[in-house]
Parts: sequence; C-alpha cells; structure tokens
Amino acid sequence: MPQIRPITDLRNTTEISEICHAKNEPIFITKNGYGDLVVMSIEAYESMLSDKEIDKDIELSEADYEKNGIAHDASEVFLSLKRKYFGQI
Repeated sequence: MPQIRPITDLRNTTEISEICHAKNEPIFITKNGYGDLVVMSIEAYESMLSDKEIDKDIELSEADYEKNGIAHDASEVFLSLKRKYFGQI
C-alpha cells in the first residue's frame, strides 16, 4: 500500500529516507490535501527506468512482428547466440 504523507513530514528527511529505502517504493507527498510530489530512493527510480526500457523494447518487438510477421523461437535464438559467442555447441 502506498505511503501518503503531508508535505510537513519532509522536515524529517532521515525518516522519509528510511521509509523510501525500507519499502523500496515511492512516498506520495500531499500539499493542502492534494497530491504534490513523489519521493523515492535511487534504487526504486532506477528500477522504474529499467522496467520502462524493457516495456519499450517489448512494444518495438511487437510492432516489428505486426509489420513483418516474423517471429523466432527463443530456444533457437539462444542456441544461435551460444554458437556465435561460445563456438560449436
């Protein structure tokens, strides 16, 4: 469940930092009862960016499949890569 805290809680930076690192999820900060900011650890942010890149790559692959209709079996691709980089297998 997401943490929602008032902006005045940002005065205690140590507590906010500890919560961000312990939960590894963002804290939503409100101002006058409305959403204002999101605070998260660097690890959570980098993970979010990585997930976004993976989603982008999947979308590109799906678009390529729809355009060209070509799909490759994963086991064949891995076998081909093993042969290419590790020699005869």
